[in-house]
Amino acid sequence: MDAALTRIGRHIWQLPFPVGHVYLVALPGDGYAAIDTGIPGSGPAVLGALAELGAPPAALRQIVLTHCHVDHMGSAAELVDATGARVLAGALDAPYIRGTAPEPPPVLGPAEQQLHEGIMAGLAAGGMPPLRHTEVDRELHDGDTLDDWHEPVRVLHVPGHTPGGIALHLPESRLLFPGDIIGADPDGAHAVLGPMNVERAVAVASFRRLAALEDLDTVCVAHGGPIRSGAREVLAAATPEEDWR
Repeated sequence: MDAALTRIGRHIWQLPFPVGHVYLVALPGDGYAAIDTGIPGSGPAVLGALAELGAPPAALRQIVLTHCHVDHMGSAAELVDATGARVLAGALDAPYIRGTAPEPPPVLGPAEQQLHEGIMAGLAAGGMPPLRHTEVDRELHDGDTLDDWHEPVRVLHVPGHTPGGIALHLPESRLLFPGDIIGADPDGAHAVLGPMNVERAVAVASFRRLAALEDLDTVCVAHGGPIRSGAREVLAAATPEEDWR
């Protein structure tokens, strides 16, 4: 697909997809990290975005998977093959990403069931390739840091959407990658609880944890438009307890 790169911050770009955006982060020394990878078959678009930034495939050093769902880990294996990147993911989701344990299904309400069926039908109609699992080179836990970025990155364990979902908080940039705990409308003006959770109450608690972060202006959601400013106010106005009822 042809998707326009959008610059979010000094070192961060969004590569939008119809389902599950990818974010590229410039690393020191001309390398890059990818936050999630899109559905299977998205690898060429990610590599094309790197080329647009003037980087060869080998510049992709890290793939950070916020969780195990197909629209986030879907192209990880093909990108590893093409780039040699290391894969980082939450420890409790690592078995699902490796394919050594079956992924737990979400608990769906009526609105979520309709949404889920529509998305999966659309992906099938679009000829999505089969999912390939991949190795996880580093399992991440709450409180870990990524120290090889341009600034310290805090890893936050945010379960509920999946058992081992993670978020990445960049306090100096006041920016957050929330995985699917937080979604937004296309303009990034309103935030919602991400749907299709394995434990809804736990997901709500994770949403509230992220909403309480003080060093936060920008939220790079995977579904909807990025919340580009005033994120704390947008999240404070959200009602995750009532979403998808």
